[in-house]
Amino acid sequence: MTPELNHFTAVLFDMDGVLYRGSRALPGVNDLLALFDARGVTYACCTNNATMTPAQYEAKLAAMGIRMPAARIVTSSVATRRWLETQAPRGTGVFVIGMDGLRSALFDDGYFVEDEEHPAFVVVGMDFEVTYRRLRKACLLIRAGARFIGTNPDTTFPAEDGIVPGCGALLALLRVSTETEPFVIGKPGPTMFRAAIEILGADATHTLTIGDRLDTDIAGARAAGLASALVLTGVTTPAMLEQSAIQPDFVFRDLVELREAWAGA
Repeated sequence: MTPELNHFTAVLFDMDGVLYRGSRALPGVNDLLALFDARGVTYACCTNNATMTPAQYEAKLAAMGIRMPAARIVTSSVATRRWLETQAPRGTGVFVIGMDGLRSALFDDGYFVEDEEHPAFVVVGMDFEVTYRRLRKACLLIRAGARFIGTNPDTTFPAEDGIVPGCGALLALLRVSTETEPFVIGKPGPTMFRAAIEILGADATHTLTIGDRLDTDIAGARAAGLASALVLTGVTTPAMLEQSAIQPDFVFRDLVELREAWAGA
């Protein structure tokens, strides 16, 4: 049986399509966060986007009127860093294809060091300025034995001028050229959800994921053993939901309806 909403003491939000669209906050965001604060429900955001740092996301959300501390914003870069720490000691060499969000997560505190000759890991995130030379180097390093890690599997990225290749497209190129499967951190895999739960100090059995995509948010929650709620303010339409084999535990029109249901629970 599906638990009642008041069963949950922690919430993991997707961001775009759930908290905001474009540069505008979606209705009900702040009222829902206020309800969670009043009831002692802890929360964090989980995003596959590895291009921005949590501090940059905090500022982006603040510009929309949404208060979300950087410490509660778990990007696939943050999750990648936390996972790598469980695999390797301080001083381990890493070769990176990626932008500020990934480079900051890996190198800012000196735990990992950049190594372009004999790294233990090749870590690939979205990179809008990647070159053939860089991809060639990554290919050779993976073939030489470096472990191949991807921040997220998203094959496309929504740009202002349309849909462009995403991190998953870079992973596909390297997968074919190295004949090696990457270990991918982001949704719909469970690793990022587990990192967020650890950051919150939450109990997985009392944690709800709220997302707008069946193939990443809802499927990822299921992979991590979490309950899930779908909001119809982003990618998924009612028709898509009806036809999908992936089903959430709850469905809400928007965050306003979710808050009303939670307040009455």
